[in-house]
Amino acid sequence: MTNPTESNAWNDLLHLCADFKHEDFRLAQLFEHNDRFSEFSISHENLLLDYSKNFVTTETIDTLIGLAQEMELTDAINAMFAGEKINTTENRAALHSTCRIPEAENSNAEIVSCLQQMDSFVTAIHSGERNGYSGSKITDIVNIGIGGSDLGPAFVCEALSSFSTNDTKPHFVSNVDPADLGQVVAGLDPTTTIFIIASKSFNTLETIQNAHAAKNWLISQSGSPDCIGDHFVAITTNSAAASEFGIQEQNLFPMWEWLGGRYSLWSAIGLPIALSIGMNNFRQLLAGAHSMDKHFHSTELRKNIPVIMGLLTVWYTGFFNAHSHAVVPYSQKLQQFPAYLQQLYMESLGKSVNKNDQPVTSNTGDVLWGAAGTNAQHSFFQLLHQGTAFIPVDFVGVIKPTSDGNDAMRRQQYLLANCLSQSLALMQGNNDSSDQHKKFQGNKPSNTLLIDKLNPYNLGSLIALYEHKTYVQSVIWSINAFDQWGVQLGKVLSDDIFKALTESSSDNEFDSSTASLIKQIGEFLNY
Repeated sequence: MTNPTESNAWNDLLHLCADFKHEDFRLAQLFEHNDRFSEFSISHENLLLDYSKNFVTTETIDTLIGLAQEMELTDAINAMFAGEKINTTENRAALHSTCRIPEAENSNAEIVSCLQQMDSFVTAIHSGERNGYSGSKITDIVNIGIGGSDLGPAFVCEALSSFSTNDTKPHFVSNVDPADLGQVVAGLDPTTTIFIIASKSFNTLETIQNAHAAKNWLISQSGSPDCIGDHFVAITTNSAAASEFGIQEQNLFPMWEWLGGRYSLWSAIGLPIALSIGMNNFRQLLAGAHSMDKHFHSTELRKNIPVIMGLLTVWYTGFFNAHSHAVVPYSQKLQQFPAYLQQLYMESLGKSVNKNDQPVTSNTGDVLWGAAGTNAQHSFFQLLHQGTAFIPVDFVGVIKPTSDGNDAMRRQQYLLANCLSQSLALMQGNNDSSDQHKKFQGNKPSNTLLIDKLNPYNLGSLIALYEHKTYVQSVIWSINAFDQWGVQLGKVLSDDIFKALTESSSDNEFDSSTASLIKQIGEFLNY
């Protein structure tokens, strides 16, 4: 079926949603007559999803599963794992899950070879076999990338900083703003620093500009261009351009056309992660993701965590006009998780045309946003509790602290108490006060994801969960989750505007606003 709105299940859901919109409906009342937690929770290994605080009954879930069946979700899942070309606009497979298959079982020789190359490189850096141009041991790694070549590795390195080997410290540069690179290199020793240029095409504007600036910094600090070969590594499909830049063949790591940037941390793009936490822990990250892959591929839809989470978002965007949802991890180590998910989610689902080149007939990708709790409680939670927007929330809690000791455990319990109390407050509200300003409507849905502890394996599982949730939504909405044509136009236009800013003879014609802004910038630069 092309459009979900044409399905029988969609029509049934239109009738079912009316009960939850009735003025007398109270979400808290659903807990009075049955054990909702048992019915509306799912566990997989060290991860628990409680989705009982949602606008669902057994009938609702049955009907959402019916929608998934009408949209042939199971076939779509099988097609992805079978390596079919589900990226229809680019005629490619989406093989990111293949990167996570254990090497002994993995039939993809390119992936196995890449992992072995990463292992050799990490071992050489950590052991001191591979040093800088002066013979000093490498202590700092600067990853230069943007989008998926930056967000994934940066997030994971911070999340797993407790597992750092302390052999190398990762740094990340993504913004073409000179201040970004300048702040990073200001505290670094060029003799002990290696730069990783992460760009599939090796011509991404921001990345290549920063790469050349880093190259100039290194040469100016060392006094010799000969040091480039010892201090630059590239992860790219464009080996010719990387070689022209000065990167030696043994320092080239592969990328593949079938691997989208937002799904790439499992590949050589994860080299900063491996250098930070070691290859054994990097393989644990892959193993955790592979475990979620198997859960997603083989578990019945009703007990499938990514499927249920994806269907709940379809339910809220399609029938409750939800235009955004928040992800709030109650872990400081996961503070970059919402930023990472923003690219994964909105680049994948920000589509208005379906797979048959027709306009979509329902809301698609909503806005994902969030921040770490408890900080978020003192910023945007006011809007969640008493604002007028309908915003479902995912709460992510980590049970065990990353540090030892009774004090750490007690503070972790305070953290978890806040996590659980916020979901409870959103559900039940507070209508006892006579002061209207102090009343809380409640009836705000949320999921709670609990992880027993934050380690590479569990983090891999969590990330893969959201990857698959995103795919589920794309299948239900009949859109392609693996292209991102919407990011191209701005890139093309920026080249024209750059020429207008830097070449007095530029003959580009712009609208009056853009032309005036270019003129104003030029006048300021010439003061």
